[in-house]
Amino acid sequence: MASTLLTPGSNAERSRQYNRGLVLGHIRREGEAGRAEIARASGLSTQAVSNIIADLLADGWVVETGRRSGQRGQPAVTYAIRAEAGAALGVEIRPDAVLAAWIDLAGTVLHSARVALTRARPEDVLPVLQGLPGRVAGCSLIGAGVVMPGPVGVTGLSGQASELPGWGGIDAQVALEEALGLPVTVENDANTAAMAERVMGAAQGIDTFACLYFGTGLGLGLVAGGEVFGGAFGNAGEIGHIPVPTPEGPTRLEDVASRMALVRLLAEAGLHPATGDDLAALHAQAPPAYLDWLDRASTALGHAVLLLENLFDPETIILTGALPPPILDDLVARTPLPELSVSNRPDRRHPRLIAGRVGRRAATLGAAALVVNTALSPRLVATA
Repeated sequence: MASTLLTPGSNAERSRQYNRGLVLGHIRREGEAGRAEIARASGLSTQAVSNIIADLLADGWVVETGRRSGQRGQPAVTYAIRAEAGAALGVEIRPDAVLAAWIDLAGTVLHSARVALTRARPEDVLPVLQGLPGRVAGCSLIGAGVVMPGPVGVTGLSGQASELPGWGGIDAQVALEEALGLPVTVENDANTAAMAERVMGAAQGIDTFACLYFGTGLGLGLVAGGEVFGGAFGNAGEIGHIPVPTPEGPTRLEDVASRMALVRLLAEAGLHPATGDDLAALHAQAPPAYLDWLDRASTALGHAVLLLENLFDPETIILTGALPPPILDDLVARTPLPELSVSNRPDRRHPRLIAGRVGRRAATLGAAALVVNTALSPRLVATA
């Protein structure tokens, strides 16, 4: 039978889980909250909230944090998320390595690991995943997010060099869940980086934003209403392939505004940075090749900003990923912000373009953050 999406109250168990997510989501946003406050914000009755809080206390998901004085009556008990109630695992599968990170419900990094690979075929990667710890710092895992490069399914962008060999012929979701023994969400690096910024970085408290991610190329993560927007087939955000005008004619955005474009221009000038620290050191020297790239990249990003703002209407656009913070700051400062944009408005709460704070591990941490975000958000689940 085909799956259908029902209203929150049409199934008792679904309704209970959805309302539990409403309560957890409000507490997470506010840091701590009382029952009456949660009831007003969620639209639930105070009695319903009290029942949910009782369940969350019994399950160890929330803790009492104190009492807050009101205008009348007894001071209200306040509650906060118990960070150690569970942990989430984030895994990034690269052609040469598996990166892993474990975070708690507050987004604190508990542990991280890197396992080098000579190949990244399923028979090489899955045994590595089977050996990852299922419990860290006393916290049991509630799920895993896995980052894999390349578009989902066969598309006009298939066959790129960054794709992993051998994975196209298997059901990756099933194979990963069997290896890890956990529920798994598979995402691309830009989407997970966006979620990392929301859970632990520059987008905390922001529900709708765009995230330009500097990885192998240039990707785009879209978050709408606090959830990743993946598109019909999970491939929304392939912004690096859109053409932008340059003095030499239309060129793909990521051929101008990406880490690989920067490294290429530096190499042509006889400079060969091998790591992010090398790039940071070169930034401090400000060689002409870097300044040339900054000029070209920021101009190209200005076109991308115009496109994103007028199509998506985000609260802000965040730059994050595998570029050192000073370079991201330079791009934010130099990228022209078009006047003819729906985002050019006087009542903004956030700058139109900001630098991310998570750093070069944004995709790996974001894969774990995706699990935390799901656990602490209301969610309508299809039923058979």
